[in-house]
Amino acid sequence: MSVAIVTGSAGLIGSETVRFFADKGFDVVGIDNNLRKTFFGEDASTEWNRQRLEGDLKSYTHYDADIRDHDAISKIYGRYGKSIKAVIHCAAQPSHDWAASDPYMDFTVNANGTLVMMENFRQHCPEGVFIFTSTNKVYGDTPNYLPLVELEKRFEIEKGHKWEGGIDETMSIDQTKHSLFGASKVAADVVVQEYGRYFGLNTGVFRGGCLTGPAHSGTKLHGFLSYLMRCCITGKKYFIYGYKGKQVRDNIHSYDLVNSLWHFFEKPRVAEVYNIGGGRYSNCSMAEAIDLCEEITGKKMNYEYDETNRIGDHIWWVSGLKKFEEHYPDWKITYDVPRILREIYEVQKDVVNEGGAGGKC
Repeated sequence: MSVAIVTGSAGLIGSETVRFFADKGFDVVGIDNNLRKTFFGEDASTEWNRQRLEGDLKSYTHYDADIRDHDAISKIYGRYGKSIKAVIHCAAQPSHDWAASDPYMDFTVNANGTLVMMENFRQHCPEGVFIFTSTNKVYGDTPNYLPLVELEKRFEIEKGHKWEGGIDETMSIDQTKHSLFGASKVAADVVVQEYGRYFGLNTGVFRGGCLTGPAHSGTKLHGFLSYLMRCCITGKKYFIYGYKGKQVRDNIHSYDLVNSLWHFFEKPRVAEVYNIGGGRYSNCSMAEAIDLCEEITGKKMNYEYDETNRIGDHIWWVSGLKKFEEHYPDWKITYDVPRILREIYEVQKDVVNEGGAGGKC
């Protein structure tokens, strides 16, 4: 019996990971206590996704446990022991806006929770593979000091710049404003790297751009494309904060991300770090995303512009994928932004018709 532990298993990336590894023949152990509801309210609850996983997958076992609770997590690890071949740590407080409202909880979930998961991995299944979903926010606002050019619908990096194809892992994480969320994720990111280097463990850190897909319970504070599409479908007002709506994000579909994690699992490395996202293949500005939502839905977006820039927000982020593609040349991105939005629309339009704007998206 091969076991994969997935934290945040009812969330976007967690649930995609559960299904992916179950399809590969693993018994999957999910850990998720629906803190997303605590962070963002009832609309963001992942209970619907947990129920769907339990109904669909006989090989899935769910634990309503808190990753900060060492005793509870240790019991789960101890139950499966060396049968655990993979730990995919997706659970997090994911919003840099929310983190400022409760820095203590943000840090304990993101940093302490990762330490608990990592130390138990070392104690119980050190021959396995530990994968951590980090964030591009570990680079703070350093990307905002790149030479950018303002175009009609987006900002773009100057032609010929070394990161024209995307920002790589050599960008410094020091001397920059991270947001408190960014700081807590830096702590977790470095802990996972250090366990790999110090103890010789197979650990991989994936610094994601915008992670998205139809299973995203998008909210105002987290889940850009999912929440944007929901607002367009329902007519709910969407707020654009700063940079004229021209700030650029790369967006990677949950399937493409989890497929990259699988490639790492099959050929793991020690303490490796990757920037991962849609790269040049799948990115858009806020303004471009609104245009796409309007085109797909046939409705006008109800939005309001606020000139106040969000603290720690990136003006332009496109992930450089060269390192990962060189290490894992068989991995390819399959979703671009239009395809992602069309898929989100097909899921959300039915949910909205059934249950209103607060539906399970």
